Amino acid sequence: MSRTDNVVLAITGASGSAYAVRLAQVLLVAGLRLHLIMSSAARQVLARELETTAPLASDTESDWLTFFFDSLSQGPAADWGFRSIEDPEGVPGSLMIHGTSDYSAGIASGSFRTRGMIICPCSMGTLSSIACGASTNLIQRAADVHLKERRPLILVPRETPLGLIALENMVRLTHAGATILPSMPGFYHQPTAISDLVDFVVARICDHLDISHSLIQRWGESDAKSG
Repeated sequence: MSRTDNVVLAITGASGSAYAVRLAQVLLVAGLRLHLIMSSAARQVLARELETTAPLASDTESDWLTFFFDSLSQGPAADWGFRSIEDPEGVPGSLMIHGTSDYSAGIASGSFRTRGMIICPCSMGTLSSIACGASTNLIQRAADVHLKERRPLILVPRETPLGLIALENMVRLTHAGATILPSMPGFYHQPTAISDLVDFVVARICDHLDISHSLIQRWGESDAKSG
């Protein structure tokens, strides 16, 4: 498996579950090997926002694929306007689920090569722990690995307003090599649905890992928005 095939996605307990689900869809359809870690707080937020229950780390890849590709077409998200991006011939990527305490996972070591890691959404608690160098769970350890190995680490916080401690932690992480990419959608692509706002943020995440997508119309493009 090439290092460019491996991408780590951690989902933590900030608001913005739809960003994580949509991002997982795009990464899988792009043919990547997705290493997923979901915190217990993320499960609680997801149940509140999308009115669905995520599978357990011990459940099958098929269970997780069904979850990711169904969650935005049912419940409250059914009215948000998401278009299907699943490959009609099946999902070319693959999925590996890791528990938050599974330090035997390859992603806990710098010798395991990846294209990068995304924490989406990223809670202020997770952001603070990474900024302080804590490794009390696999999410924090994998993030620390990406920083020390100088690999892309993208944090997608969703919080407002931002306090001084959070801002200082973001500056510290930026100096350490992370990219702080808040879930702040633009409006120049003339969104007409919640899905357009979610896709904008997911598109920017993918751009920073050089992952191809057709989620949005880019600034300066005159063609009609795809989809």
